[in-house]
Amino acid sequence: MTSPALRISGTLFAGRTQLIAGFDLTLPAGRWSVLLGPSGVGKTSLLRLLAGLPCAAHLTGRITSDASLPLTSRVAMMAQDDQLLPWASALDNVTICARLRGVRPKPARAAELLVQVGLAGLEGRKPAQMSAGQRQRVALARTLYEDRDIVLLDEPFSALDALTRQSVQELAVGLLAGRTVVLITHDPAEAIRLADAAWMISPLGITQCTLPRSAIPRAAADPETLAAQAALLDQMRTCAAGCAA
Repeated sequence: MTSPALRISGTLFAGRTQLIAGFDLTLPAGRWSVLLGPSGVGKTSLLRLLAGLPCAAHLTGRITSDASLPLTSRVAMMAQDDQLLPWASALDNVTICARLRGVRPKPARAAELLVQVGLAGLEGRKPAQMSAGQRQRVALARTLYEDRDIVLLDEPFSALDALTRQSVQELAVGLLAGRTVVLITHDPAEAIRLADAAWMISPLGITQCTLPRSAIPRAAADPETLAAQAALLDQMRTCAAGCAA
């Protein structure tokens, strides 16, 4: 799989209100890019624009990639809410997007993905019969079933407890290896653990963050990881204070 780099540039508006001043952001191919910033600054809007989804905000600028195929045909998106159909089994939830497109599902492939995310034997369970971590693993399997080389993640781990979050983060890094991943998070620890590259978003623009040189997922207790997390938290406080001024 050859995943593309993405470039988004311009100014982001909500109606006539400027959300993010002029910026030029390049997200590296086949890597994890993380976007941080205060609530309401436009992070999710950027993700929806990348996905080609309806969005209240609009960009006066461009979204391009270094690939020849249309961008929207190469994108899968995973949200904070697992968005599973409550009446459908785990297996049916994995294949739901394909069925909605009128494509015949491949149950064997869906079952194999459920094994890969650690849900072997739970193919027939419905969401109410699963824990939050298990439901999010089903959502991850559904994302993988789409087999797209660009994966957009909108705070998909934030509702999980700390131990489950770390486990699902590590699982996602392994299973999404080689894809161009864009993750939105408010958690500096998550950003430091998962980012190959990270940016702080504010109304004044987009600033790249300093990260450890070690490979992801970084060990949560590593001194370099902890120091980078503290520095990023300070940067987030400064950003939030600037937005409130």
